[in-house]
Amino acid sequence: MLKNIPEVKLGLIAVSRDCFVLSLSQKRMENVVKSCSSIGEKIYAAKTIVENESDMLKAVNEVKEAQCNALVVFLGNFGPETPETLIAENFGGPVMFAAAAEESYGDLIGGRGDAYCGMLNCSYNLGLRNIPAVIPENPVGTADEVAHMIAGFVPVARAAIGLKSLKVITFGPRPQDFYACNAPIQPLYDLGIEVQENSELDLFVSYKAHSGDKRIEAVAADMEKELGKSGNTYPALLPRMAQFELTLLDWAEANKGSRSYVAFADKCWPAFPKEFGFEPCYVNSRLTRAGMPVACEVDIYGAVSEYIGACVSGDAVTLLDINNSVPRDLYESRIKGRFDYEQSDTFMGFHCGNTPFCKLSDGKIKYQLIQNRLLEGGKTPDFTRGTLEGDIIPGDVTLFRLQGTADSKIRCYIAQGEILPVATKSFGGIGIFAIPEMGRFYRHVLIEKRFPHHGAVAFGHAGKAIYTLFRYLGIDDISFNQPKGLPYKTENPFSK
Repeated sequence: MLKNIPEVKLGLIAVSRDCFVLSLSQKRMENVVKSCSSIGEKIYAAKTIVENESDMLKAVNEVKEAQCNALVVFLGNFGPETPETLIAENFGGPVMFAAAAEESYGDLIGGRGDAYCGMLNCSYNLGLRNIPAVIPENPVGTADEVAHMIAGFVPVARAAIGLKSLKVITFGPRPQDFYACNAPIQPLYDLGIEVQENSELDLFVSYKAHSGDKRIEAVAADMEKELGKSGNTYPALLPRMAQFELTLLDWAEANKGSRSYVAFADKCWPAFPKEFGFEPCYVNSRLTRAGMPVACEVDIYGAVSEYIGACVSGDAVTLLDINNSVPRDLYESRIKGRFDYEQSDTFMGFHCGNTPFCKLSDGKIKYQLIQNRLLEGGKTPDFTRGTLEGDIIPGDVTLFRLQGTADSKIRCYIAQGEILPVATKSFGGIGIFAIPEMGRFYRHVLIEKRFPHHGAVAFGHAGKAIYTLFRYLGIDDISFNQPKGLPYKTENPFSK
């Protein structure tokens, strides 16, 4: 269970236009509550049905007193357009609007609610007041359909709540020639995210201060238990890494201040391993598994993206380089004919060893091969040990990223696909990704819009919720892997 993400407490307020029968909204709201219960979604329904602004204040007060932090406004009939939109303005947290479909051919006089029409006026009034809100793709439905809309709203609300109370803590500037991970932080402040920047020296001093910490033994034992016999290849290294884990956790607790949640973006090379005596990758993976992402190479937007993925999926995530192409002989022998992908749809996602153990097929503590060549001359590894390596488990994935641009705008991308059950025969935490039309997406989104090489990975198809979140946050530039027949604006129509 992730510990560093919010718990969503849903509230429900039903509204009714005063020229319609109030009991119609009352009955339909009660049916929505029952349908939510049947699918395991807890929701608190305000007793006040809103017909006017006074009702609005009463109902909002009810859900606030019930400690609800996310809200559904339900149009049981046409709805009062001013009060219903003021609900969202006065609530202060993420709000979804949904409306009731008509129930029966035999009851289209006294039982007709016209909420299909009312949603149009609701949307118009939200726009007039510039109030952000989630409106589902098909916002008018039966009680069961509305309940499933509400279930789909929960991960969006969880991420929205988390971001508003998130602090990203950084250590060190980006490594030389890694400017791709650098971006203005103004857009993060616009989203309500706080950033605290520190030096590597601050981290090193704190790490040294944790020498002899009485908790090290217990954390090292937990690492040993997680890794098992096959994964624990350097047992003597565990106490050092446990000391570092405690350093980060204590820093988060001491420095989150007014915020409730923390993510890290740390400089992990080239100075780190020699001075600390190990690579930080395994520790980073453990905190990420617990819902506190630690992004590599001081990638602040990568850390925020990972945190979004954790909130939306409720599961461990990772941050990978969109790294290398799949060799032709590998594609021909292991992928072609077995999976419905062209070679251009595939690539390898890799990083040194930050992917959580639970997302690796056969995870082991190893050493950073590239850093070993650079810092230890390719000799027997010493301080370059500490990566967590193995092929990433196959299955559905969502590759995505939130990114600030040089002119302090926000853009993002989302692409769904899968990791193939094909051995990589390579090093690091690595997997063979297959994303439909990846070649075109790579050229006309990742390159054309100048995204950096790091992509956040959520395990499972989470694109719908992530897209809804980005829209709710007011982000206009959202790219996706467009299917064949739908060209990108920059795609050369004469290329084939």
